[in-house]
Amino acid sequence: MRLDESGELGLLAELERRGLAQGIEDDAAEIGGLVVTQDALVEGVHFRFDLLSWRELGFRAAAANISDLAASGAEPLALLVSLGAPGATRVEDVVELYEGLNAPGVPVRGGDTTRADAVLLSVTALGRAERVPGRAGARPGDLVVVTGPLGAAGAAFRGGRLAPPPLRVEEGRRLAAVATAMLDISDGLAVDAGHIARRSGCRIAIELERVPLANGATVDDLSFGEDYELLAATPDALGFPVIGRCEEGSGVVLTLRGEPFELAGWEHFR
Repeated sequence: MRLDESGELGLLAELERRGLAQGIEDDAAEIGGLVVTQDALVEGVHFRFDLLSWRELGFRAAAANISDLAASGAEPLALLVSLGAPGATRVEDVVELYEGLNAPGVPVRGGDTTRADAVLLSVTALGRAERVPGRAGARPGDLVVVTGPLGAAGAAFRGGRLAPPPLRVEEGRRLAAVATAMLDISDGLAVDAGHIARRSGCRIAIELERVPLANGATVDDLSFGEDYELLAATPDALGFPVIGRCEEGSGVVLTLRGEPFELAGWEHFR
Protein backbone atom coordinates (compact mmCIF):
# COMPACT_ATOMS: atom_id res chain seq x y z
CA MET A 1 0.00 0.00 0.00
CA ARG A 2 1.21 3.52 -0.81
CA LEU A 3 1.12 6.55 1.48
CA ASP A 4 -1.37 8.30 -0.80
CA GLU A 5 -3.65 5.30 -0.26
CA SER A 6 -3.24 4.83 3.50
CA GLY A 7 -3.09 8.51 4.43
CA GLU A 8 -1.50 9.82 7.60
CA LEU A 9 -3.93 8.09 9.98
CA GLY A 10 -3.50 4.75 8.25
CA LEU A 11 0.28 5.07 8.48
CA LEU A 12 0.19 5.95 12.17
CA ALA A 13 -2.19 3.07 12.90
CA GLU A 14 0.18 0.66 11.16
CA LEU A 15 3.18 1.95 13.12
CA GLU A 16 1.24 1.52 16.37
CA ARG A 17 0.08 -1.97 15.35
CA ARG A 18 3.68 -3.03 14.76
CA GLY A 19 4.86 -1.51 18.03
CA LEU A 20 7.11 0.95 16.19
CA ALA A 21 5.47 4.02 17.71
CA GLN A 22 3.77 4.41 21.09
CA GLY A 23 1.45 7.00 22.61
CA ILE A 24 1.23 9.08 19.43
CA GLU A 25 -2.48 9.81 19.55
CA ASP A 26 -2.26 13.31 21.06
CA ASP A 27 -0.97 16.72 19.94
CA ALA A 28 2.13 16.29 22.08
CA ALA A 29 3.96 13.63 24.09
CA GLU A 30 4.60 13.67 27.83
CA ILE A 31 8.19 12.59 28.45
CA GLY A 32 9.95 12.85 31.80
CA GLY A 33 7.81 15.73 32.99
CA LEU A 34 8.08 17.61 29.70
CA VAL A 35 5.43 18.12 27.04
CA VAL A 36 7.11 17.70 23.64
CA THR A 37 5.79 18.28 20.12
CA GLN A 38 7.27 18.57 16.65
CA ASP A 39 6.04 19.89 13.33
CA ALA A 40 7.66 20.25 9.92
CA LEU A 41 6.93 22.76 7.15
CA VAL A 42 8.01 21.95 3.59
CA GLU A 43 8.28 24.50 0.79
CA GLY A 44 5.72 23.78 -1.90
CA VAL A 45 3.61 21.66 0.45
CA HIS A 46 2.89 23.87 3.48
CA PHE A 47 3.99 27.28 2.21
CA ARG A 48 5.15 29.31 -0.79
CA PHE A 49 7.29 32.42 -0.67
CA ASP A 50 4.87 34.28 -2.92
CA LEU A 51 2.36 34.01 -0.04
CA LEU A 52 4.57 34.88 2.93
CA SER A 53 7.95 36.31 3.90
CA TRP A 54 10.83 34.57 5.67
CA ARG A 55 9.87 36.28 8.93
CA GLU A 56 6.25 35.20 8.54
CA LEU A 57 7.42 31.65 7.88
CA GLY A 58 9.43 31.67 11.11
CA PHE A 59 6.49 32.94 13.15
CA ARG A 60 4.19 30.40 11.50
CA ALA A 61 6.50 27.48 12.32
CA ALA A 62 6.90 28.56 15.94
CA ALA A 63 3.18 29.29 16.39
CA ALA A 64 2.09 25.93 14.93
CA ASN A 65 4.18 24.10 17.52
CA ILE A 66 3.18 26.41 20.35
CA SER A 67 -0.42 25.64 19.36
CA ASP A 68 0.19 21.96 20.05
CA LEU A 69 1.53 22.90 23.48
CA ALA A 70 -1.53 25.09 24.06
CA ALA A 71 -3.76 22.13 23.19
CA SER A 72 -1.91 20.24 25.93
CA GLY A 73 -2.40 23.02 28.46
CA ALA A 74 1.37 23.56 28.53
CA GLU A 75 3.52 26.60 29.15
CA PRO A 76 6.13 26.83 26.33
CA LEU A 77 9.74 26.65 27.47
CA ALA A 78 11.96 26.38 24.38
CA LEU A 79 12.17 25.61 20.67
CA LEU A 80 14.65 23.40 18.80
CA VAL A 81 14.88 24.32 15.12
CA SER A 82 16.23 22.32 12.18
CA LEU A 83 16.57 24.14 8.87
CA GLY A 84 17.24 22.70 5.43
CA ALA A 85 17.83 25.23 2.66
CA PRO A 86 19.61 25.60 -0.70
CA GLY A 87 23.17 26.88 -0.49
CA ALA A 88 22.19 29.99 -2.47
CA THR A 89 19.85 31.14 0.31
CA ARG A 90 20.84 34.56 1.64
CA VAL A 91 22.07 34.77 5.24
CA GLU A 92 19.84 37.83 5.66
CA ASP A 93 16.81 35.69 4.83
CA VAL A 94 17.76 33.10 7.45
CA VAL A 95 18.24 35.86 10.05
CA GLU A 96 14.76 37.13 9.18
CA LEU A 97 13.42 33.60 9.57
CA TYR A 98 14.88 33.31 13.07
CA GLU A 99 13.49 36.73 14.00
CA GLY A 100 10.07 35.32 13.17
CA LEU A 101 10.77 32.15 15.14
CA ASN A 102 11.59 34.28 18.19
CA ALA A 103 8.62 36.63 17.77
CA PRO A 104 6.21 34.60 19.99
CA GLY A 105 8.64 35.00 22.89
CA VAL A 106 9.76 31.37 23.24
CA PRO A 107 13.56 31.06 22.99
CA VAL A 108 15.32 28.97 20.36
CA ARG A 109 17.73 26.75 22.31
CA GLY A 110 19.23 24.51 19.63
CA GLY A 111 18.65 22.57 16.43
CA ASP A 112 20.48 21.81 13.20
CA THR A 113 21.10 23.16 9.69
CA THR A 114 21.72 21.33 6.42
CA ARG A 115 21.70 21.87 2.68
CA ALA A 116 18.48 20.93 0.88
CA ASP A 117 16.92 21.39 -2.56
CA ALA A 118 13.99 23.32 -1.04
CA VAL A 119 13.36 24.96 2.32
CA LEU A 120 12.43 22.53 5.10
CA LEU A 121 11.77 23.85 8.60
CA SER A 122 11.28 21.41 11.48
CA VAL A 123 10.55 22.76 14.96
CA THR A 124 10.38 20.88 18.25
CA ALA A 125 8.67 22.69 21.11
CA LEU A 126 9.12 21.87 24.80
CA GLY A 127 6.77 22.84 27.60
CA ARG A 128 5.33 21.88 30.98
CA ALA A 129 1.72 21.31 31.96
CA GLU A 130 -0.12 20.52 35.18
CA ARG A 131 -2.70 18.47 33.27
CA VAL A 132 -2.82 17.29 29.62
CA PRO A 133 -6.39 16.52 28.49
CA GLY A 134 -5.37 14.46 25.43
CA ARG A 135 -7.94 13.32 22.89
CA ALA A 136 -9.43 10.19 24.48
CA GLY A 137 -11.53 11.41 27.42
CA ALA A 138 -14.59 13.05 25.85
CA ARG A 139 -17.89 11.74 27.23
CA PRO A 140 -21.53 11.94 26.12
CA GLY A 141 -22.98 15.10 27.58
CA ASP A 142 -19.80 17.15 27.21
CA LEU A 143 -20.03 20.47 25.43
CA VAL A 144 -17.85 21.14 22.38
CA VAL A 145 -16.20 24.58 22.40
CA VAL A 146 -13.72 26.60 20.37
CA THR A 147 -11.42 29.36 21.58
CA GLY A 148 -12.04 31.80 18.74
CA PRO A 149 -13.37 32.44 15.24
CA LEU A 150 -12.64 29.89 12.52
CA GLY A 151 -12.12 30.11 8.78
CA ALA A 152 -9.50 32.88 8.80
CA ALA A 153 -6.90 30.67 7.11
CA GLY A 154 -9.23 29.63 4.30
CA ALA A 155 -10.43 33.18 3.72
CA ALA A 156 -6.85 34.48 3.64
CA PHE A 157 -5.76 31.80 1.16
CA ARG A 158 -8.61 32.72 -1.16
CA GLY A 159 -7.22 36.25 -1.01
CA GLY A 160 -3.71 35.12 -1.97
CA ARG A 161 -2.04 35.12 1.44
CA LEU A 162 -1.51 32.94 4.51
CA ALA A 163 -3.04 34.05 7.81
CA PRO A 164 -0.73 34.17 10.87
CA PRO A 165 -1.72 31.53 13.45
CA PRO A 166 -3.14 32.84 16.73
CA LEU A 167 -1.43 32.04 20.04
CA ARG A 168 -3.84 30.43 22.51
CA VAL A 169 -1.54 29.41 25.38
CA GLU A 170 -3.54 31.11 28.12
CA GLU A 171 -6.83 29.76 26.75
CA GLY A 172 -5.29 26.28 26.62
CA ARG A 173 -4.22 26.43 30.26
CA ARG A 174 -7.71 27.50 31.32
CA LEU A 175 -9.44 24.76 29.37
CA ALA A 176 -6.94 22.07 30.36
CA ALA A 177 -8.13 22.33 33.95
CA VAL A 178 -11.61 21.08 33.01
CA ALA A 179 -11.57 19.68 29.44
CA THR A 180 -11.99 15.95 28.87
CA ALA A 181 -10.33 16.19 25.42
CA MET A 182 -8.64 18.96 23.48
CA LEU A 183 -6.64 19.59 20.30
CA ASP A 184 -5.85 22.43 17.94
CA ILE A 185 -7.65 22.83 14.64
CA SER A 186 -4.99 22.34 11.99
CA ASP A 187 -6.58 19.88 9.55
CA GLY A 188 -10.10 21.34 9.39
CA LEU A 189 -12.98 21.38 11.88
CA ALA A 190 -14.61 18.11 10.80
CA VAL A 191 -11.33 16.17 10.54
CA ASP A 192 -10.05 17.35 13.91
CA ALA A 193 -13.38 16.76 15.64
CA GLY A 194 -13.17 13.27 14.20
CA HIS A 195 -9.84 12.71 15.96
CA ILE A 196 -11.50 13.33 19.33
CA ALA A 197 -14.57 11.24 18.44
CA ARG A 198 -12.43 8.33 17.29
CA ARG A 199 -10.10 8.28 20.31
CA SER A 200 -12.88 8.94 22.83
CA GLY A 201 -15.40 6.44 21.42
CA CYS A 202 -18.23 8.95 21.13
CA ARG A 203 -20.09 10.95 18.48
CA ILE A 204 -19.54 14.69 18.13
CA ALA A 205 -22.49 16.71 16.85
CA ILE A 206 -21.66 20.22 15.62
CA GLU A 207 -24.18 22.90 14.67
CA LEU A 208 -22.29 24.96 12.09
CA GLU A 209 -24.48 28.03 12.51
CA ARG A 210 -23.06 28.29 16.06
CA VAL A 211 -19.44 28.30 14.86
CA PRO A 212 -17.96 31.83 15.09
CA LEU A 213 -16.54 32.80 11.69
CA ALA A 214 -13.57 35.09 11.11
CA ASN A 215 -14.03 38.25 9.08
CA GLY A 216 -14.59 37.36 5.44
CA ALA A 217 -14.88 33.62 6.14
CA THR A 218 -17.66 31.31 5.03
CA VAL A 219 -18.73 27.91 6.34
CA ASP A 220 -16.83 26.25 3.48
CA ASP A 221 -13.60 27.80 4.82
CA LEU A 222 -13.91 25.50 7.83
CA SER A 223 -12.54 22.74 5.58
CA PHE A 224 -9.23 24.50 4.96
CA GLY A 225 -7.65 23.92 8.37
CA GLU A 226 -4.69 25.84 9.80
CA ASP A 227 -6.92 27.99 12.03
CA TYR A 228 -4.98 26.87 15.13
CA GLU A 229 -7.83 27.66 17.48
CA LEU A 230 -8.42 25.06 20.19
CA LEU A 231 -11.31 22.59 20.03
CA ALA A 232 -12.29 21.03 23.35
CA ALA A 233 -14.85 18.69 24.86
CA THR A 234 -15.68 19.90 28.34
CA PRO A 235 -18.42 19.78 30.97
CA ASP A 236 -17.87 23.52 31.58
CA ALA A 237 -17.62 25.91 28.62
CA LEU A 238 -15.82 28.55 30.73
CA GLY A 239 -17.40 31.23 28.56
CA PHE A 240 -15.97 29.92 25.27
CA PRO A 241 -18.32 29.58 22.26
CA VAL A 242 -20.28 26.32 22.37
CA ILE A 243 -20.63 24.80 18.90
CA GLY A 244 -21.90 21.30 19.67
CA ARG A 245 -21.98 18.38 22.06
CA CYS A 246 -20.72 14.85 22.59
CA GLU A 247 -23.23 12.02 22.26
CA GLU A 248 -23.43 8.25 22.36
CA GLY A 249 -22.30 6.77 19.06
CA SER A 250 -19.36 7.38 16.75
CA GLY A 251 -18.09 9.81 14.15
CA VAL A 252 -18.92 13.45 13.52
CA VAL A 253 -22.35 14.79 12.56
CA LEU A 254 -22.48 18.28 11.04
CA THR A 255 -25.66 20.26 10.55
CA LEU A 256 -26.35 23.75 9.24
CA ARG A 257 -29.67 25.15 10.45
CA GLY A 258 -30.90 21.61 11.08
CA GLU A 259 -29.87 20.15 7.72
CA PRO A 260 -26.97 17.68 7.23
CA PHE A 261 -23.79 19.32 5.95
CA GLU A 262 -20.43 17.94 4.81
CA LEU A 263 -16.98 19.45 5.24
CA ALA A 264 -13.73 18.08 3.88
CA GLY A 265 -10.32 18.70 5.45
CA TRP A 266 -6.58 18.39 5.00
CA GLU A 267 -5.38 14.86 4.23
CA HIS A 268 -1.63 14.29 4.44
CA PHE A 269 -0.12 12.38 1.46
CA ARG A 270 -3.30 12.85 -0.61
